[in-house]
Amino acid sequence: MSAWLSQYLAGFAGFAWPWAWAALPLPLLVRLLPPRRHAVAALRVPWEGRLQGVAPVAGSGWVRLMVMALAWVLLCTAAARPQRLGEPVAPAQQARQMLLAVDLSGSMSEVDMMLGMQPVDRLTAAKAVIADFLQRRSGDRVGLLVFGQRAYMLTPLTLDLSAVREQLRDTVAGLAGRETALGDAIGLAVKRLRTQPEGQRVLVLLTDGVNTTGVLQPLKAAELAAAEQVRVYTIAFGGDGGGFSLFGVQVPVQGDEVDEATLRKVAEITGGRFFRAHDANQLAGIYAELERLEPVGVETAPVRPRLEAYAWPLGAALALALLACVPGLRRRASTVADAA
Repeated sequence: MSAWLSQYLAGFAGFAWPWAWAALPLPLLVRLLPPRRHAVAALRVPWEGRLQGVAPVAGSGWVRLMVMALAWVLLCTAAARPQRLGEPVAPAQQARQMLLAVDLSGSMSEVDMMLGMQPVDRLTAAKAVIADFLQRRSGDRVGLLVFGQRAYMLTPLTLDLSAVREQLRDTVAGLAGRETALGDAIGLAVKRLRTQPEGQRVLVLLTDGVNTTGVLQPLKAAELAAAEQVRVYTIAFGGDGGGFSLFGVQVPVQGDEVDEATLRKVAEITGGRFFRAHDANQLAGIYAELERLEPVGVETAPVRPRLEAYAWPLGAALALALLACVPGLRRRASTVADAA
């Protein structure tokens, strides 16, 4: 018993409501009040005589006084809410608020990528790499933004990364229009991230083209992102030229090259980085690098939670109250037996 008590007191953390100890002298103050003269009972019942027989009496007067005083001290202790320190636990890690912006313009349907030794279009390759990236981002709140001629939020910031993967899987090239609105995509991302905690606002933007439409220019959008402390990582994805496959032969077509200079400048303005991926393997390496640059969380020191411990003194007080009533219960039992 002494070992348990010493272990319990070793983790004692104080009282949550110490002002409750002000009630400790109340019984003494009530005792010192002058008696009321000609006091009339407020309630009369037919069995008043029997109630007199169950009055709590625990031995002599001083013993009864000590028992009741100890019970009152324990009640005050419980009212003060004693607390003890629990076992150390690691708090939740500080996750990132990350938006993934994926280009769905018409050029993302170009079949110039290899995935599993099979030729696939750019969007299919990007989906596979991003889905694998999401599989390892447990703890982050991730949202999905797609853009083409316009920018749209498909999935708000959420911890349900499986829902983000499902939304990404259902996207198709040209869903948001055939053109590319880079500036509008960055602007929408900044609007969604500006209310999130500072230092955790991250945008990963993947595109295979140049800004050809939209209200907001990419560099102006980058300035807005920098003002809101949103880091933008830009990924230029795709081959050096577009093309299509004809009877297994890649036929190049004329089209806009990736605007690497603008994407590099956007990343520089916002404190992010620019990456260039010509195939799926390079894209996978880029997302692996992003895991290093934007870790899932920040390790924090373990803490010991405060646990409520009022149940022990409260239970002890009730036990003393019952103990004080036991002789009275015996007396009542003998009285009933005599009456029978």
